[in-house]
Amino acid sequence: MHRISNEQRRTRLGRRHRLVPSARATTPVEAADAVVALHATDAATLYLSVCARLTDADSATVERALYDDVALVRLLSLRNTLFAMSREVAPHVDASTARAIAAKERRTFLKHLADDSGNLDERWLAETEAATLAALTTRGAATGSELSAAVPALRTKITVFPGKKWQAEQGVASRVIRLLAADGHIRRDRPRGSWTSSQFRWTAATPWPAVPVPEAKAEVARRWLHSYGPATEADLAWWTGWTLTDSRRALAVIDAEEVQLDDGVSGFVVPGDTAPEPPVEPWAALLPALDPSAMGWADRTFHLDAEHRSALFDRAGNIGPTVWWNGKIIGGWAQRADGEVVWRLLTDPGQEAVAAIGVEAARLSEWVGDTRITPRFRTPLERELTS
Repeated sequence: MHRISNEQRRTRLGRRHRLVPSARATTPVEAADAVVALHATDAATLYLSVCARLTDADSATVERALYDDVALVRLLSLRNTLFAMSREVAPHVDASTARAIAAKERRTFLKHLADDSGNLDERWLAETEAATLAALTTRGAATGSELSAAVPALRTKITVFPGKKWQAEQGVASRVIRLLAADGHIRRDRPRGSWTSSQFRWTAATPWPAVPVPEAKAEVARRWLHSYGPATEADLAWWTGWTLTDSRRALAVIDAEEVQLDDGVSGFVVPGDTAPEPPVEPWAALLPALDPSAMGWADRTFHLDAEHRSALFDRAGNIGPTVWWNGKIIGGWAQRADGEVVWRLLTDPGQEAVAAIGVEAARLSEWVGDTRITPRFRTPLERELTS
């Protein structure tokens, strides 16, 4: 059995995730494909993740890919989280994960409607969705508030968890819009405000073509393993949100090759991907909260020391902005109110690393310009740096 060391895993990460300067991408699509899909829950994270991997970082380039060319699309998919990916990857992610999530979302909402004291049911939901789509088609693009003004049914309120101590009144607009987006009938369009805004407009879309689920899962597993391998079955299950059984089945379909990792655990690579990764030049990176290179595995010990977790993660397990040196997370960064990008190292990597990190911080400051970034999920170190 081939053995792949942690050092080799970090070298793979740097090159394959397009973080090494000599391997950076020239387009947002290349940057997204390098990690299969990009976290998009936080609007700023998507831009920061792409630009960290581009030869010429520019928010306008990412905006064109999202809204003019629609070359990158957002899907509620992996782990029931919003991700952005290329149009080539999207049908496979849609079939392998997003369809099941959309069906569950619909069942849950219909149960809430049934539990409510009103006369809201599946027929009411279908009529409301049709009216919302008609209003959106007429307008071309609209915010949730604008759609609520145009469709009276969207202003309906329901009681959720009736009789419980957490009983609450909840509007249906965001839930109906979420269902339409999950089913691929609408998509996020340009937000109101800057690229960091989460106040999106919506526009009509066409659902993705059907792909057989086993085929879709195999393709997602193959792409993920090329980018993140060697990795374990548990890593794949965590990243996708699939069951361990589904993950094992997908790895078997693609004939994933078993290898041994430094800790003695078995990992997998795509068939034939066992040759030593050629060396790369020393590299530094400042990656945003929830970046895929930090969140791509259930077990991240090969690139993150356990003693650093308490400073870099929030209580829910979301990682904040990170500083990298040669494939390891060695600190965190933040942007202060005056725009200054500051960082703190949790270990001493030497003067070469400090100089390289300074270059990356200057590069980040230059393309971000006057924009101010506050992560949605704030961590202890990020809060300290901005206090």
